[in-house]
Order: sequence, then C-alpha cells, then structure tokens
Amino acid sequence: MPELPEVEIVKRSLEKILTPETIVLHAEVRRPDIRFQIPKNLNAKMQNQRIISIRRRAKYLLFEMRSGFLLNHLGMTGSWRLLAKTPKNAKREKLGPHDHFCLHLSNGEQLVFRDPRRFGMLDFIEPGQELTNLRLKDLGPEPLDQKSFTVDYLFKVSRERRVPVKSFIMNQKIVVGVGNIYASEALFFAGVSPLKKAGRLSLKECAHLVASIGRVLNSAIEQGGSSIRDFVSGDGVVGNYQSQFAVYGRDGQACQHCKARLKSKVIVGRTSFWCPQCQK
Repeated sequence: MPELPEVEIVKRSLEKILTPETIVLHAEVRRPDIRFQIPKNLNAKMQNQRIISIRRRAKYLLFEMRSGFLLNHLGMTGSWRLLAKTPKNAKREKLGPHDHFCLHLSNGEQLVFRDPRRFGMLDFIEPGQELTNLRLKDLGPEPLDQKSFTVDYLFKVSRERRVPVKSFIMNQKIVVGVGNIYASEALFFAGVSPLKKAGRLSLKECAHLVASIGRVLNSAIEQGGSSIRDFVSGDGVVGNYQSQFAVYGRDGQACQHCKARLKSKVIVGRTSFWCPQCQK
C-alpha cells in the first residue's frame, strides 16, 4: 500500500498537471463504488470547477475547489495518470476496466484514476468541513511537521502503552503516514526493536525515533518513493527507494552494519524486519 512518501510524490506530480488554470469540465464516474460508494452528485459538485490546489493529509489527497474538496485515498493499487490531448483525427487511449474515474479537463486532457483491487476511495467534502470530516478529524500529527511531531509529544503519548512500538508508530491517531515499510526502516536507524513495548521507550529513544522517521520519509520522497509492486507517480515515474532498504524484505540476509542475520516476524498482522544486534 502506498505510504506517505508515495502519496506525497503523487501530490507533487498532480500539482504539475493540475495548475490553478485547470478547470474540470466533467467528472466521469465509471462505476458506482470502489471500496465505498462514490457520491452520486460528484459530477454536479465538480463540473466547471477550477482546481485551486492539491493537498495531502496523511495518506489522503484533497483536490481543492470553490465547491469543496475531492477526497481520494489510493488504497493498495490506486494510481492517477494523464491522458494527453490527442492530435486531430488521432485516437485517444481507451479507458480500461480498472479505470473507475476520469476528470475531463478544459485543456483537452483527461486525468484517470485506476484501481485494480478497488481498495481506494473517492468522496466529496463540503467547504470548511475538511477538519471535521470523519476520515480526517482524528488523524495524528504529520511526521515531517517538526512543530507537532516532537520528541516530547512522542514520549508523552507512548506512556503506559503496551503495544509493540512497531504497531504504535503505524497507528494513524499517533502519527500519520508511517506504514509497514517505513516503520521497519525507521526503527532500524533508531536502534529500537519493533517488539519493544511503546511504553518502555526512553526519551533518548523517542528522539532517535522522531529523527529516523523524518530521515527515512524525506529520503524516500527524494528517491521518488518505493515501487515494490505497481506504484508510479502521476506522471508515470517509478520510485527507487526500494533499492536502499536496510531491513525491509531482507529476512535472513546480513545486516549492513553488523553482519548479523536479519529477522522477521508478524507483529499485529504485519511482517516486520529488524536486526537483533543493532536494535534493542
């Protein structure tokens, strides 16, 4: 599933495509539901609306218009792609069975949402309700926001928490956007075992963890995200961060730091990878 870096990469690529001059002529809903029911009035809300900006909140994308926000989650296999304006008399690429939503733009282009496994979602938020929306209102701080995701914050919210720290930092109410891949990588660089109880984190370990989460996420964004399966940005570019994984997916291989054999274990339903020597 795309995590924060991948969603941020998609956001940035869409910002290049959907400039402030872009107008949605028509929003074509090609099936009534994906993971959830798509609002029946979606076209009426978006028709002839100018795209003001693209925002990211956690793993959600928000397409801002005067009429409100198109809310999108990529799910496991969701992606956006641009069908450029075709020359006169040339045939445009046909939409496929997994192309569930299409924005017809004023410049003659089409922006298509594809989701083969249909775990993504599309919804509409009325103006001024983005902070109270049921899917957004209980989300934790952004991990790259140094004013809200601080060492003191992480130390405070982890007190008396008995869950493994791996699942703790993947809890979107604690901090958003840190999924399975980047949680494993961040814990490795912080020197913290994924099995350790969150409530036993020291202030020093919290400092290492906050720093390593920021380091890993920023590095992944710089590398275009991780393209393990079928992730591509809005302009079709694949990520390269997977070539730099220190522990994720490397069960049984030698640790890059101490040469110990890396381990893996399912923790709260997700496979975790770590070094038993470097992480305590």
